[in-house]
Amino acid sequence: MQSRGSSNRLSGLAFRSRIWALMLSMFATMAAIYVAGRLWQDAQSRVFLIKELDRITGQGQSAISVDDTLKVIACREQQKKLSALEMELAAAKQEGFVSKHLTKTNTDGTASRKRLLAVIGILTRFGRKNNRDAVRKAWMSSGAALKKLEDDKGIIIRFVIGRSPNRGDSSDKDIDNENRQTNDFMILENHVEAPEENSKKTKLFFAHAADTWDAEFYAKVNDDVYVNIDALGSMLGAYLDKPRVYIGCMKSGEVFSEPTHKWYEPDWWKFGDGKSYFRHASGEMFVISQAVAQFISINRAILRTYAHDDVSVGSWFIGLDVKHIDEAKFCCSSWSSGAICAAV
Repeated sequence: MQSRGSSNRLSGLAFRSRIWALMLSMFATMAAIYVAGRLWQDAQSRVFLIKELDRITGQGQSAISVDDTLKVIACREQQKKLSALEMELAAAKQEGFVSKHLTKTNTDGTASRKRLLAVIGILTRFGRKNNRDAVRKAWMSSGAALKKLEDDKGIIIRFVIGRSPNRGDSSDKDIDNENRQTNDFMILENHVEAPEENSKKTKLFFAHAADTWDAEFYAKVNDDVYVNIDALGSMLGAYLDKPRVYIGCMKSGEVFSEPTHKWYEPDWWKFGDGKSYFRHASGEMFVISQAVAQFISINRAILRTYAHDDVSVGSWFIGLDVKHIDEAKFCCSSWSSGAICAAV
């Protein structure tokens, strides 16, 4: 009896072992089929991507890896996003989210972009109203005539001045009153008027003008200089195809290290043992193109200024790919024939 019972138990164990073996075999088979299927799908995906890349690039058999292919696809996705952003920007412009100085209104009431030819900043100071009146009468115009100059020739002209060290005093009030009558000032609210700050004033003018108006060129002029606007417009037209220009009466000169000298340069030692300035445009009048003005605007916080504004401006362009144009017509003090400007 015991022998028969032992035999039955052994038979049961063998039967259960065969069942487990069969189940494990089935599970392994199914797992193998699943893995093989996934590998086949991945292989098919790789083949499809390579064929698509070959079809688009027209290169036939491609040696580009799948990783490179996926990078190309990612770049295309970024291109789509960029195109979408450009469309949103265009829509925003159509909705009026642009500076009022960059647009004009058509007869049908829609806004159209108009790039100006030039923005001219006439740097002036407190107590120089007689000079400003002379400029208005001689070449700048005022009122409707000034507006017509902007509309017809694309030239904007503004007197440029800062604020008094004693904010809100009679000097500030005189300028505010004058501006209410003429509407031809660019008042630099964050600049304090002082002779030693003239270089910073010039920098702020270019930065503010580039931020405010979309123009081909930006010009700086002193308030004792006469300018032939028609001749200036014709001359600038010849440089419209030059992306980065710095136009003026180029000069150099001695660097004075004596503190008592009128043209003393505190940083004289930076200009070498020869004590001579590098070539730069005379400060009476010079012109820079839009890209150069935008450079000043973007980097205004770190651009170094020297004692004189013309030297400061020239120093900013030494290391840049900017074309220096020595234009004799900008030599205002020479009173040469055909000059665009004349110092008075």
